[in-house]
Amino acid sequence: METARPTAGKRTEGCSYDPEMGLPKGLRAPAREVKNPRREPTLDSAALGVDGRELQRRRLKEPVGQSTLASDEAADLAPIEVRELSRRFGATTALDGVSLRVGPGSIHGLLGPNGAGKTTLLRCLVGLTRPDSGLARVLGLDPARSPRELRRRVGIIPSGDRSFYLRISGLENLVFFARMHGLRRREAIRRARQLLEEFELLEAQYRRVGLYSHGMQKRLGVARAFLTDPDVVFVDEATHDLDPDGARRVREAIAGAAHAGAAVIWTTQRVEEVRGFVNDLTLLHRGSVRFQGTVPELLAHSGQSRYLLRVRTGRGEGPKALGPELERLLAGIGTLTAADPDEADTCTLSLSPGSVLSDAIAALAAADVQVLACHEERSEIEDAFLRLTDDGKPGES
Repeated sequence: METARPTAGKRTEGCSYDPEMGLPKGLRAPAREVKNPRREPTLDSAALGVDGRELQRRRLKEPVGQSTLASDEAADLAPIEVRELSRRFGATTALDGVSLRVGPGSIHGLLGPNGAGKTTLLRCLVGLTRPDSGLARVLGLDPARSPRELRRRVGIIPSGDRSFYLRISGLENLVFFARMHGLRRREAIRRARQLLEEFELLEAQYRRVGLYSHGMQKRLGVARAFLTDPDVVFVDEATHDLDPDGARRVREAIAGAAHAGAAVIWTTQRVEEVRGFVNDLTLLHRGSVRFQGTVPELLAHSGQSRYLLRVRTGRGEGPKALGPELERLLAGIGTLTAADPDEADTCTLSLSPGSVLSDAIAALAAADVQVLACHEERSEIEDAFLRLTDDGKPGES
């Protein structure tokens, strides 16, 4: 009579085998859900090395419109180099002559509304979409022709959570992807546990990923991107739907990678997120570049800064009674007008170009006006974003 073989490993929260014993045979890629084929494509599990059949087919063909670089010109390429890249989907132009350059240790923000072409650009850079014309190079290689060479050197953080195996643990997922990148089993396990500890997921390492919260799955996605200490990192709206603390952790991880020398493209719709975080940025709208430059250069496209103030005077009067004196003190700094006729203590402060809020508050204090509350009606960076994406003339940096 054949005796049952004892099960090795730990059974914890739905996991029936130890990752040190290897992954089960016949493990299949997660099913992809296609809700709308006309919708702008997203980064999915193919970019992470799960399904290479489409990439293998593309390797056999010369990418359309992609020129071959001479060796001396290739040596001058930045880690991420895009030149006049264009891509159409039927009658829709997803990318229209986009160019950008990201050096080592730099975080380049890719900003734009829905449908701007951000994800399509990232798909071109990871080899999932072939451009119609122009040039795309990552670490000097053509992504469409050299996906395997790039896979271990590039980290990808997709916006969605559909690229994990939900029925196995977080540890097993990371070990699987590490093995796909060529790490030996013991090294893959060591690196996976190291990253789980770094992203505060070690206590949940044996828990099925399907039982992870949304924030935990996001952090697991960031951990996966750093399995091989990548030279290039692509981030596709990784902080979307995250709480402030979770978003901060993701930004800190990306900043650490850039500090170590990685070139990063950070894609986001959160306009305030790029302030103080990215080195420079590209603003896309309807597939075209509307702005390229630094954040201070972007702020130059904003209009007049306006603040809603709640004030109190030492004389017990509303600021309206101090009109002539306030006009004199705020001359050249800005103007103060009543925000609501029924509320005497609420005013709107409009700053003149080149003026800062602290100058206005100092002028109000000189008139014995105390500022109790201050709220920016619309941030400068948001105002610049809206001005440059209003389908008017593209901004120039």
